Amino acid sequence: MTRILRRLAWSVFIVWSVTTLTFFINNVLPSDPARMAAGPQARPKDVERIRAQLGLDKPVVTQYGIFMSRLLHVAPAGAGSIDHASCVAFAGLHVDLGRSYQQRRPVATILGERLPRTLFLALAGVLVQIMIGVTSGVFAALKRGTAWDHGAVGLSLLGISAPTFILGLVLQFFFARKFRILPLDGFGTTNTEHLLSVILPALTLGIFGAAYYTRLVRDEMIGLMREDYVRTARAKGLSEGRVVIVHALRNALVPLITVIALDLGALVGGAIVTETLFRWPGVGALSVTALLDRDGPIILGTVLVTSTAIVLASILVDICYVALDPRVRHQT
Repeated sequence: MTRILRRLAWSVFIVWSVTTLTFFINNVLPSDPARMAAGPQARPKDVERIRAQLGLDKPVVTQYGIFMSRLLHVAPAGAGSIDHASCVAFAGLHVDLGRSYQQRRPVATILGERLPRTLFLALAGVLVQIMIGVTSGVFAALKRGTAWDHGAVGLSLLGISAPTFILGLVLQFFFARKFRILPLDGFGTTNTEHLLSVILPALTLGIFGAAYYTRLVRDEMIGLMREDYVRTARAKGLSEGRVVIVHALRNALVPLITVIALDLGALVGGAIVTETLFRWPGVGALSVTALLDRDGPIILGTVLVTSTAIVLASILVDICYVALDPRVRHQT
C-alpha cells in the first residue's frame, strides 16, 4: 500500500509538470491563437477584442495562475452558473479546462464526447494485440527452431518495421475497397456500425503491437520452459497444456503486463495516426486539429488526459505485479 501511495503522489507531480510545460510551450509558439479564432479576414480591432475575451492579453504567468486556479477548485456557495458553465463537478470539486477557442464549447464536454470513443478503440486494439501476440509467441516458443518459429519471428519483425499508416492503408484497400465488407472510415451512428467501424483501426493498432508481444512472449517462454518448476510439473504427470498455461505462461505475463498497461495508457491518450487515417472521432484526431488551430484549451485538455492515462497505467502495472508476483507482494 505504501508503494502505491508513493506512486500516486509521484504521478500527480508528473501530470502537473507535463501540463505546466505544455502551457508555456503553447504560449511561445509563433502563431496567434486570437487571429486563428477570429479568422484570416478579421480586422485588427476584432482580433484585439477576441484576444481580450480569451484572456490572451494578460501576461503568461497571470494566464497560468488563472488556469491552475480553475483547473481544480471548489465552487463557493452561491456562485452563479455563468462562472462555472465550463466546469465538470466531481465529488464536490470542479474541474475547469476552459472553453475551446474554435468550437466555443467547454473543453470538458468535448473530451467527454471523444474519450469514450478513444477508450473503445484502445481496448479493442489491446485485445487484438494480446490475442495475436501472446498466441503466436507461445506457439513460436513451443516450436522453437522450426519453420513455424522462423515464420512467426519474421512476421513480427515485418510488423514492427512497417509504419502504422501503411498497414492501415493495406487493410482499407482489401477489406473496405476491394471486398467491401467493412467501413472505410468513420464511427457510424448505430451500435452495429460502431462495432464494424472499430475493426479496421483496432486491427491496425493490434497487428503493430502484437509484433512486439510475439517476440517478448517467445523469449520469455523459451527461458521459462527450462526452469526446474516446469520440469517438476511435467514429472508429476500434468498435461502439457496445464504446464504451459498455468506454470510457464503466467510467469511470462509478468513483464508483458508492463507493456500492455503502458500501451493501453498511450492509446487512451490517442492513437493519432490511426485515428486520423480512419477519421475516428477520438482524442488523437482532436489533438491534431487543436494543434493546427492553436486551440490552447483543447491542447492542454488532451495533454492532461494523455499524461493521466499513462501514469494511471503505470500504477496499474504495480498493482498487477503485486497480484502476480509474490516476491513483490512481500516487499510492499
